[in-house]
Formats: sequence, structure tokens, C-alpha cells
Amino acid sequence: MTTTESSIAHLLLKEEIQDFLYEEAEALDERNFEDWLDMLADDIRYWMPMRRNVKANELDREFTREGQDINWFDEGKETLERRVMQIRTGVHWAEEPLSRICHFVTNVQLLNATPSASDPTEVSVKCRFLIYRNRVQTETDFLIGKREDTLRKVNGAWKVAERKIILDQNVLLAKNLTFFF
Repeated sequence: MTTTESSIAHLLLKEEIQDFLYEEAEALDERNFEDWLDMLADDIRYWMPMRRNVKANELDREFTREGQDINWFDEGKETLERRVMQIRTGVHWAEEPLSRICHFVTNVQLLNATPSASDPTEVSVKCRFLIYRNRVQTETDFLIGKREDTLRKVNGAWKVAERKIILDQNVLLAKNLTFFF
């Protein structure tokens, strides 16, 4: 494959991945939770470490450690399905009435594609997000950060196999985290 063909394959793959991420955001915004769950791999790891304020020479302590410390969440598909079922009951205290949510996804970076950009089965992606949530009449939340995703092609469709969510705040100002990133 020539350099030009490789560059074109990379651009086309990046466009395909961006479209997938936008489609996922739309499914969440429209409360199509079942469609969103279908976009997740069966073995997904969906986690968000907590962030700490640390000195400049202690940056290795800024985030809680994977598998060792407490996180905002560290879930698999079964737990995510249960969260959706709980919201769908209509008696979820923090989601009755349902929140109005808008996901913005931007700065999508395609980091790696295996085996190659022209025929990928798995890709590593970074992006930035802004989530706006309005609840009842006066509750408003803005959450900003980045995501590090591993997407895997399963039966010709992209699925989120791993998602690491990194908030740009270390103190959670929202009253709850009942929504999805």
C-alpha cells in the first residue's frame, strides 16, 4: 500500500469512527438506551477513575489506580444493562422525571488501528466530551473531559470494548451520575 493509499485509508477510518461516536451520542441523547447497549461489546470495561489535586512532582497519583482504588464507576455490560432497566422502571429517584441530556463529542483522534487502517478489527481512539444535563426545572450540570476508547469490529459493526472516562474536575458538582458518557 502506498503512502497516499495509507493516508486515505486512515482518513476514511477516522470518518467512520467519528460517525460511530456521533451516532452513539445521539442514541444517548434520545434515550435510545437499548440501541446504545447494542453498541457495546459483551466484554466491555466502562470505567471512570477519580481525580485528585496533587503536587507537580506527584502526577502519578493524580488518578485513582485501576483495580486498586475506588473509581466513580468500573462496570461491565451486565451492570450497564441493569442501570438502563432501573431508569426504565419510572421509579428511579434521580431520573424521574428523566433528565434532558446533550452529548458533544469533539477532537476525535485515531491513535492506533490493528491490524491496519485499511482493514481494522480494533482501534484506539481519544476524544473530548461535554455533557449538558438539565433536570426538573433548575438543576443544570456540565461535565467536561476526555474519553479513551477501544472500539472493536464485531460482525461488521463497531462496538465499544473499553471506555476510560476522565473528568476535568476532581470534585463532582453534579448530584448524581445516573447518565452515561
